[in-house]
Amino acid sequence: MSLLEVTGLNSYYGDSHILFDVSLRVERNEVVALLGRNGAGKSTTLKSLMGVVTPQSGSVVLDGVEIAGKKSHVIAQAGMQLVHEDRRVFGSLNVEENIILAGLTAPNKWPLDRIYEMFPRLKERRDSRGTDLSGGEQQMLAIARALVRDPKIILLDEPFEGLAPVIVRDLLKACRDLAAAGQTIVLVEQNLAATLALAQRVYIINNGHIVHDGPALEIKKQPEVLQRYLGV
Repeated sequence: MSLLEVTGLNSYYGDSHILFDVSLRVERNEVVALLGRNGAGKSTTLKSLMGVVTPQSGSVVLDGVEIAGKKSHVIAQAGMQLVHEDRRVFGSLNVEENIILAGLTAPNKWPLDRIYEMFPRLKERRDSRGTDLSGGEQQMLAIARALVRDPKIILLDEPFEGLAPVIVRDLLKACRDLAAAGQTIVLVEQNLAATLALAQRVYIINNGHIVHDGPALEIKKQPEVLQRYLGV
């Protein structure tokens, strides 16, 4: 059984039907990317998996447990973490307080040393408030807050967006290290080069429908597919 099995997911915003029978699977220790144009339904897919958006129908099975329609905190306890596009760090708390708070209810939390080993920059800024961090540092902190809970699977929504190339390189290395250590990741990202360097498999979503899936290496060799659905 796959670690995550999603079948026939339909989600709405009000009366607007956004996801249409979305199905995908993620194996243990795998990095899977979800690609698509702006508004294609990528972020809605992640939010539907995490319970931020409640799917109207469909199944989401995490490690053998049905989680579709459950509250976000229940899904988090089941082992899924979503790093939102807008990061959502606590600005009035310092780096270390942000991390400790995130791990309070985790059954198997990472020690702080492990977090700081992965993100040395956060160790340097451990006493800095969230509002005093750069965008890249906030992104590192957002990922660290998810990791401290030792999730079975982590969902990253546009982790490299708006960041300087040198910061993207550092974050990409951290994500590679995570993947090498066996962390299962689902990645939504516009930076195609970074995504294809990290992911083993790719799903492409277009207007709320999954229209293509396959190994990342294959997608690189299909410029017509990239052009049709991503405009690149």
